[in-house]
Amino acid sequence: MPVLEASDVTKEFDEGKQKVSVLRGVSLSLEAGEVVALEGPSGSGKTTFLSILGCILTPTSGRVVVDGCVVDPRKPSQLPAIRKRSIGFVFQQFNLFPALTAVENVEYALNIKGVKNGRGKAEEILERVGLADRMRFLPRDLSGGQKQRVAIARALAAEPAILLADEPTANLDSQVGLQVLDLFRTLARTDGRALLIVTHDPKVRGVSDRVIQIRDGKIAA
Repeated sequence: MPVLEASDVTKEFDEGKQKVSVLRGVSLSLEAGEVVALEGPSGSGKTTFLSILGCILTPTSGRVVVDGCVVDPRKPSQLPAIRKRSIGFVFQQFNLFPALTAVENVEYALNIKGVKNGRGKAEEILERVGLADRMRFLPRDLSGGQKQRVAIARALAAEPAILLADEPTANLDSQVGLQVLDLFRTLARTDGRALLIVTHDPKVRGVSDRVIQIRDGKIAA
């Protein structure tokens, strides 16, 4: 069974007295260990779709199943628990706490996920992403690629079944971006995590099993 599945998802927002339709019947499934790129121009609905898949927003209609749990649009209170259990996020802006070292940033994420005394696990994860010698560095002393690796380690903290990445290479140069993408693919294959990357970067195609285009709130044929 897919670890992440959306069927005929729609999303409308109120703008004054009018309703604006952002998603118009979008469907997607993602298997464990699979890397999928989601491409589309600005305003196509890809960020809204990612927010629904990541249980930040609920759909107006349609069905979303995250790691076996059906998202009920009538119960937005269930979203934080689903995110905590099953989803890791990596963003374009690294969103690290500037006053915390790399290992403290990851340890903090573990604490939020309910893992107590997570220093050892945080160190283990940072070693996996190639930062064994940078654990005690503050974000200001890390390169862009190293910051993104800390962000990836933080997303992996609670061993989520699903990783969602929003433009993860946008602030990186070409060579470092390729290194980060290779790391993503290795983690997906080694750990069997489903990975969805929202991107404008054509390099993402090189590590993806599938590329999906979204335009005007619909999956392009």
